[in-house]
Order: sequence, then C-alpha cells, then structure tokens
Amino acid sequence: MKRVLMAKGAHKIINVSIGAKPGEKILIITEASKMSIAESLAAAAFAAGSEPIITVMVPRETDGTEPPEPIAAAMLASDAFICVVGKSITHTNAVKKAKEAGSRGVVLTQFSEDMMIHGGIECDFAAIAPECMEFAKVMAGAKKIHLTTPFGTDLTFSAEGRRGNALYCMVKPGQFSTIPTIEANVSPLEGTPSGKIVADASVPYIGIGVLNEPVVCEVKNGFITSMTGGSQAKKLYEDLLSKKDPNCFNVAELGVGLNPNCYFCGFMLEDEGVRGSCHIGIGTSITLGGTVKAKSHYDLIMTKATINVDGRIIMKDGVPCIFD
Repeated sequence: MKRVLMAKGAHKIINVSIGAKPGEKILIITEASKMSIAESLAAAAFAAGSEPIITVMVPRETDGTEPPEPIAAAMLASDAFICVVGKSITHTNAVKKAKEAGSRGVVLTQFSEDMMIHGGIECDFAAIAPECMEFAKVMAGAKKIHLTTPFGTDLTFSAEGRRGNALYCMVKPGQFSTIPTIEANVSPLEGTPSGKIVADASVPYIGIGVLNEPVVCEVKNGFITSMTGGSQAKKLYEDLLSKKDPNCFNVAELGVGLNPNCYFCGFMLEDEGVRGSCHIGIGTSITLGGTVKAKSHYDLIMTKATINVDGRIIMKDGVPCIFD
C-alpha cells in the first residue's frame, strides 16, 4: 500500500519541484535500500513524458563523499537530477558542476517511504517561496550577522560578497534544492565567524539525531576550536577528528528553517526545515557560495534563535519576522 501512497509525493517532486517536461532526461541517483523511492519517482517522471534513468551506486561511507565518476558525468549530461541516497552527496563537486552546466537538481538525503507521504512533503512549496527568497536576499552580502539563542549561542560573522541561497523545493536550470526542508542560507566569509554555537535540537548525522543534551562549540577565526557536551557531542567530535581534515571544523553556513510541516525526527531534511529553527553548517561550503571543500558537511540545529542582520531583526526567539 505504501507504493500507492508514495505516488502523490513522487508526482509533486517530479511536476512541482523539478517541473519535468516531455523528452527531458531525469537522472535518479540512488542506492539499493532506496530503490522503492527511486522507482516511484521514475514512474512519475515517465508519466510526465520525461525519460527517467535510474543509476544505483554503492552507498558512500561518509556524507560529502563524491559519487563515482560515471555518475558525476551523467549528472552533467542530465536535464535534471534527483539524489535519493542515505549519505549526502549534496556538498560535492559533482553537484556543483552539474548545476553550473545548467542541470537542475533536488536532494532527498536520508529519505524514507514515510517521508514521501507525510511531513514536510505536504507543504505548499510555492506559498513559502517568497518568504524564503526574502530571507536569502536580506542575508546576502551582510556586513554583520549576529545569531543568539537563550541556550547560549552567540555567534557573529560577515557575509560580505556572499550570495544568499533560497531552497524552497522548486528549481530552475542551474539550481538545486533540498526536499522537504525549506530554508534560506548564507555562507560566512571565511575566518570571520567568532563566538559560541549551542545546538539544542538535532545533529541528524552519524546516528546522532534529536539531541538529549546540548552540543556546545567555541568558535574562533572561522573554526570550531572546542566541542563539549554529553555522549552525542563526544560522538560528533570524535567523528570529525577521525577525518583528519581541519576544514571539517570550518563554520560554513547559517540556515533558517521555514517549512511549517517539518518536525524533529532525526532525519536531516525534516529536521533542518522545521519552521523557526536555524542551523550552523560546518565543513564544506563550496555549494553554498564559500570556498572550503572538506571531507564532511554537518548541520548543528537549534531553536528559539534571534538573528540580527546589519541591525535588522529577521527572526525573533524562533519566530520568522522578515515581513514585519
């Protein structure tokens, strides 16, 4: 019965998010464990008159690892691509180059069959798009962004010269978006972030998920210099150290969640999209407008944030107020 229920979500991704057209080549990148989702998307693409192509790869060992070269080449040749994977390939050169070549992509990392039916996928993407674009516009090029929460986050950075990214689950040529998270983000100018990050909600990677206790990070000159907390903080810190890449500690992103249908469940693209949440991405920033390529990109998610952009409050205690 789930195959039947997934059809509605698959139709939405193909026709609303991708906007598939007859004759287009739609590349679906997946793993064996995600084949039911890939096939539902392929059926919807075929029904739209497009040519679906399913390519199956060995799951990547860590988030941020490049896909195999033949798949990267296929992404370049596609009209649109859909990543249905367990480990993220979002922050890779393959996605960056495919986008630059004019393909349009959507990312379904950690997607489950249930996520094709309930939760963030049920949101009216077009209705939230104007707010998302306005957040991205305001954060783009900001001289000073100041992020605080009642749990102890107090972080400042500059985004001068940086674009804002509006990810609202709908793409045009040369764009990509995550689904079902709706978020606006910006990549800090390297070396400028300073202060403290306190994630109180989720770190949806490496089996951590919804947090039992906060993860506290000290930041200096753009890099996390220490990480403390309970067992979940220790697990995250040890994983980052094991990569033997100092760029994994780079403060790469500030993202604002705007999807009213998303909820905290431990899955990345649901958790990041929770309306009123925000996250600090660490590691790779090249797909967001930054210059850093690391061996990972993880997001530290928090709630009740206040965001001040060049003296203008765009979120107050977790309530978006961009249009106030």
